[in-house]
Amino acid sequence: MPYVEAGEGELLLFVHGSLCDYRYWQPQLAGLSKRYRCVAVSLTHYWPVTDTGQDLPFSWSEHADEVAEFIDRFGAGPAHVVGHSRGGCVAFHFARRHPERVRTLMLADPGGPLQIAGRAPARLPETVNALRAKAAQLIETGEVEAGLQLFVDSVSRPGFWAMSTPGFRRMATDNAHTLARQFRDPLPAYVPEEAAEVRCPVLLIDGEKSPDMFRRTVTALQGWLPDARRQTVRGASHGMNLAHPSAFNRYIDEFIEAFIEGDTRAVRM
Repeated sequence: MPYVEAGEGELLLFVHGSLCDYRYWQPQLAGLSKRYRCVAVSLTHYWPVTDTGQDLPFSWSEHADEVAEFIDRFGAGPAHVVGHSRGGCVAFHFARRHPERVRTLMLADPGGPLQIAGRAPARLPETVNALRAKAAQLIETGEVEAGLQLFVDSVSRPGFWAMSTPGFRRMATDNAHTLARQFRDPLPAYVPEEAAEVRCPVLLIDGEKSPDMFRRTVTALQGWLPDARRQTVRGASHGMNLAHPSAFNRYIDEFIEAFIEGDTRAVRM
């Protein structure tokens, strides 16, 4: 996987979500590289390697295992791992499957449906699926910006696309080809049994104005995960790390610092 890095110290790995790539984390690399070795990856199929063969599956599950393989090859793990949106789901399952490769886990508005006990298997509402199908159709028929606006506004808030920076719109356009493939690979539902398998400390981050589906997931995971804390970025929606990078970076830094201090005390004892 292509990546960028900055700084020295403990490995802090960033995993992007839909329509994004390693450029999404520029404010975090700029702000946190003074204390950590910050590395942001572009998952398979995403820019800058956009000509990935059709025989290589687009798969959240493969992405989770690829994060583990990346850390092995990078040779600086285990890592503190941050995942946003779809990347939050990828990072969650990476940590569950590969506990020896992760020190702490930070999930920002993790994507995927939420399984409620006693209810039918969770899946996205048909209205959401219809909207996503429309967005993919627009992109595939050449109306790329209209399709991106429809999707991005639905996962953040109406008007977000219009207010986005040129850099964000360029990044989303570069990754527009992934959207239809993503919809054919729906994320799995979060369930208590799998959350219990994540044994590392977890920081859950949501935006005060994030769509309810993300905030409900964060609330549920807060109760299910064995060792979880929560922070809310005030005044922000789904792209909270871009809208309020200082607060987002501070929450990550304070969380990792608390873990390191606690780990050091445990070794001394």
